[in-house]
Amino acid sequence: MMKKWSLIGTLTLGAMLLSACGSDASKQEGNETASSGDEKVLEMATSADFPPFESRNTAGEFEGFDIDLANYIADELGYELKINDMKFDGLIGALQSERIDMVLSGMSATEDRKKNVDFSTEYNQSGEMFITLKDSEIKTLEDLEGKKLGVQLGTIQEDGANKIKEETVDFEIKAVDSANVLIQELLSNRIDVAYMDKAVAEGFIAEQDLAGFEDTTSSSPGMAVAFPKGSELTEKVNEVLKEAEENGKLQELKDKWLSEE
Repeated sequence: MMKKWSLIGTLTLGAMLLSACGSDASKQEGNETASSGDEKVLEMATSADFPPFESRNTAGEFEGFDIDLANYIADELGYELKINDMKFDGLIGALQSERIDMVLSGMSATEDRKKNVDFSTEYNQSGEMFITLKDSEIKTLEDLEGKKLGVQLGTIQEDGANKIKEETVDFEIKAVDSANVLIQELLSNRIDVAYMDKAVAEGFIAEQDLAGFEDTTSSSPGMAVAFPKGSELTEKVNEVLKEAEENGKLQELKDKWLSEE
């Protein structure tokens, strides 16, 4: 079973924090003000609705695989980390306008995204999965015919759903702002199936007693850290990731957040 995380707490807290997230700048606990002296600040953005990669606990603190990895990167490079919470479909734009230094948000390094931002080497490979209610008759790709499928805006799953619709089976697509909203739509029967990252899907399935099946039609690119085009940080972060792979830090984080217990 995936590492436990509380969906109910995440959903409830997400509603409480909407006003705070509206400014696209929620700082990590302990970083309420800009750092003093000569300490360098690393501005990172994420969309904290994607457990186990990034979310908030009941105390409002950021947590997850990407959060731990970002802190490790900042420590290794001698930065103070500042985390900005944004909607996923606004992350690329924030990088292009250079309002932030990097993005860690379960973001896959697709060829289309590479036209607008630079990526580090990949640090995780997951895949996609369809989620349904436990008593659903949807068990295969063909069962999606005529159904309503939900995806998160700006994700590779949105692109993948459109491709499946064009090439394989016809269904209606509903795009929403966050993974949490996507699950709410499923639980309230406003969609028939949700389509998302496999690691995230497995967590929702375990937490909410849902069902699901893997998408075997495609192989998505791995997750990577994103940067503005030409950023000097890209190579520096690549060096940290290589070191983390060699010294076991990446595996430690995968064991903590992504492995079965």
